[in-house]
Amino acid sequence: MSTQKRLFLLDAYALIFRGYYAFIKNPRINSKGMDTSAIMGFMNSLMDVIRREKPDHLAVAFDKGGSDYRYEMYQEYKAHRDETPEAIKIAVPYIQELLKAMHIPIIEKAGFEADDLIGTLAKQAEKEGYQVFMVTPDKDFAQLVSENIFMYKPARMGNDIEIWGIPEVLAKFEIERPEQVIDFLGMMGDSADNIPGLPGVGEKTAKKFLAEYGTLENLLANTHQLKGAMKEKIEANKELGILSKKLATILLDCPVTFDAQDYELSKPDVEKTDALFQELEFRQMKTQFDKLFGTGKEYDEIDGNENGNETNPISSKKTASKKTPENQMDLFGFSDDDNSNENELNKFYQTLEDTPHFYQIIQGDFPVKLLLQNLLQQISVCFDTETTGIDALNAELVGLSFSWEKGKGFYVPFPENQEEAQELIEKFIPFFENETIEKIGQNMKYDLKILSNYNIQVKGKLFDTMIAHYLINPDMRHNMDILSETYLKYSPKSIETLIGKKGKNQLSMRQVELEAIKEYATEDADITFQLAAHFQPILEKVGTKKLFDDIEIPLVQVLADMEKEGINLDVDFLKKMSIDMQKEIDAFEQQIYETAGEKFNLASPKQLGDILFDKLKIGGTKQKKTKTGQYATGEEVLSYLANEHQIVRDILEWRQMVKLQSTYIDALPNQVDKKTGRVHTDYMQTVAATGRLSSNNPNLQNIPIRTERGRQIRKAFIARDKNYTLLSADYSQIELRIIAALCGEENMIKAFQNKEDIHKSTAAKVFNVPLEEVTKEQRSHAKTVNFGIIYGVSAFGLSNQTNLSRKESADLIEAYYKTYPRLKSFIQEQVDFARENGYVETISGRRRYLKDINSANAIVRGGAERNAVNAPIQGSAADIIKIAMINIHKKLTDENWQSKMLLQVHDELVFDVHHSELEKIQPMIKHEMENAFKMAVPLDIEIGLGKNWLEAH
Repeated sequence: MSTQKRLFLLDAYALIFRGYYAFIKNPRINSKGMDTSAIMGFMNSLMDVIRREKPDHLAVAFDKGGSDYRYEMYQEYKAHRDETPEAIKIAVPYIQELLKAMHIPIIEKAGFEADDLIGTLAKQAEKEGYQVFMVTPDKDFAQLVSENIFMYKPARMGNDIEIWGIPEVLAKFEIERPEQVIDFLGMMGDSADNIPGLPGVGEKTAKKFLAEYGTLENLLANTHQLKGAMKEKIEANKELGILSKKLATILLDCPVTFDAQDYELSKPDVEKTDALFQELEFRQMKTQFDKLFGTGKEYDEIDGNENGNETNPISSKKTASKKTPENQMDLFGFSDDDNSNENELNKFYQTLEDTPHFYQIIQGDFPVKLLLQNLLQQISVCFDTETTGIDALNAELVGLSFSWEKGKGFYVPFPENQEEAQELIEKFIPFFENETIEKIGQNMKYDLKILSNYNIQVKGKLFDTMIAHYLINPDMRHNMDILSETYLKYSPKSIETLIGKKGKNQLSMRQVELEAIKEYATEDADITFQLAAHFQPILEKVGTKKLFDDIEIPLVQVLADMEKEGINLDVDFLKKMSIDMQKEIDAFEQQIYETAGEKFNLASPKQLGDILFDKLKIGGTKQKKTKTGQYATGEEVLSYLANEHQIVRDILEWRQMVKLQSTYIDALPNQVDKKTGRVHTDYMQTVAATGRLSSNNPNLQNIPIRTERGRQIRKAFIARDKNYTLLSADYSQIELRIIAALCGEENMIKAFQNKEDIHKSTAAKVFNVPLEEVTKEQRSHAKTVNFGIIYGVSAFGLSNQTNLSRKESADLIEAYYKTYPRLKSFIQEQVDFARENGYVETISGRRRYLKDINSANAIVRGGAERNAVNAPIQGSAADIIKIAMINIHKKLTDENWQSKMLLQVHDELVFDVHHSELEKIQPMIKHEMENAFKMAVPLDIEIGLGKNWLEAH
């Protein structure tokens, strides 16, 4: 084994930007509203390097003020770059503080870029006998690679690390020496750094020139050998080529010196890192940090095989016991909800062990009677169920905990015998059905479903801490452990300490010793009670209390009843459909093999890429390759090439069929509940920031509707029995109606009031033709603009979605705004409001916070501006259907209808309707949905009936 010492040099900004954009679709926002994505991303990369490589020496290089040398040479250097996002500007001081606390040197010099600092240090360390690894995703560093200097590209999004030595660089750039990377960059330029390069020279041409001439200078000395336009362009721009090469050359003589002693990796100052992790609310990172540099562990004792991607994530106790959906992975593959290293959290938070509390077990007739008397005297009580599993339909009660005062609570264990359990729970009916006592819980939908298994109805006012927090801070996660640690600075006991980690050896809650379960369960109720007290005034302060009380909380019982009801599934139909689909899949496979002239693995991107692009030469010679060197064969790439070859169309069709079969046709029968014989989706209220509901296990909102095969799947959802019919009630163009009403656009409002076809009406106005002369194509273009305008559709986007040119698309958008002038003003008003207030609102006061609305970075700001316009529209549509669901559910329940509401999918509600109620229910549903919210534009409902969902829709 080599004893050669290894130095790792990290390119700070490259890793920070990379980390920030890795989370761009789902940014990490803490309770203070701070975007911590860039810090999280950088620290993930840093800790992954330390965990995997156990480097002897390590330092991090930062840019400071850009490259004076390059700016003097070329003022346009990096001139086209967008302003740095605010989240990154905020991140850098925190990252530098963390590095200081970890005793990791920060290398920065005014007027020099990190590339140059790393290049200089790498060459110095190499001379001192070190192996050097430059940790960066930036290909420019390849020019520095030598026998002892390597590029180290960190792991990202499922892709493993890449280490480029001399062979990898030569293969990647098709060159003979790594220094030729400079010539390569000089020839083709670099749009990211605004290095011009030689006009007309791209990657392929640059590689060809290097193979022939070896250097940029040699190419320029032999331009007489070139022909035509290429010769003219290069001869006219020789100086530009030389300049570009200089700009691309990493300096090796910066005023920095490699210091072996200073760069040696050592134990961090844990008090300082702890304080920073606490401020940033990096719970999981703190746990992983402790595992890496843990108490009592010397650095060189760390197990180098501990790899985040191989560790099973552990969900927090409320995720495990109550199916909260926000358990997401960081870039290591660890869940940020992992509390397995519980003792290490003591430095951060209070725990049960160091907090005074009085938790009591209540058993026997008299203690239960006394507890009930106390419960009935309270104004507000938190209760929590402990159960045998997370499937609420089939789980049994193990215990009930109650708390109505901080630090105090009671636990009632339940017998395994279900008759005895029923007898015990019925003693609490006076409490649960008391209308004057507020009931508090975390993810109460689960508790309501558990209690309904025992025929217990929960009445009176409810307060769900998960939903409260979702309305206060929709971009954060909402499980109880996160909330407790964030707002109470208290770390609850994890369920794994009681039942162990997931797997065959995990215990049931029934097997847990009573004293332990009492502490755990009562703590849940105690903490949730405290969280409710914390959130109540904040709901008032942020103006969402009415939304909470009038929509989100009443909806909890509605969703619990819908989930419990489920929907009937024709399993035999799906089995037959699967057989038929398999025949089609097999036929398509044979057809594809015949066209290709050979058999290959259709599911292998590499083999598919080789067939399409090397063998069949589809799309010419400019096909993209992934980082691993294989051709990109994703949906976007193949869709673009579909018109070029039948095999591409066949492959897209084959993929669609395989996905339908695996995701729905074969999967749905396995999700039928054995006890009820029905499918029971789980509706989640706290996922989408817009207010829309999410459907899970199975996700019924994603069943394709635009393709014939996708539509056929809806046939499998059938009425309860021969006495029932499925009814579908769908809001017609609800988002367009909302935008017309909100912006007060008279032309659009009149079209809706006159019951005109809005797309045809828009086309007539935009294309300036009589209504009756509007063509199908004109209506289609108008429809695309109508639906695209609230999402900020551009001329480029519109031309991609239609057969219009970019200019025709721009003209159409301009004509659209002239037709509906108030719409353009409304869009600007929404953006202005967001800029001033930091949020936008729906009709019911639901807020979407837009922290990037004033960003100096145009891309980041543009995303926030689009959200400023579409969030109130989407969110208002979500509010309206929720109000309709609450009102319909109340009627169905209060009036004891046999018909039931089963599903909510986007703007549609699906009902199981008893034949005796068919005539009466249709006007009731229509009235409640159309009158859920009064606007200047009437809401319109389309109702359909059928034996199955497809027939009804």
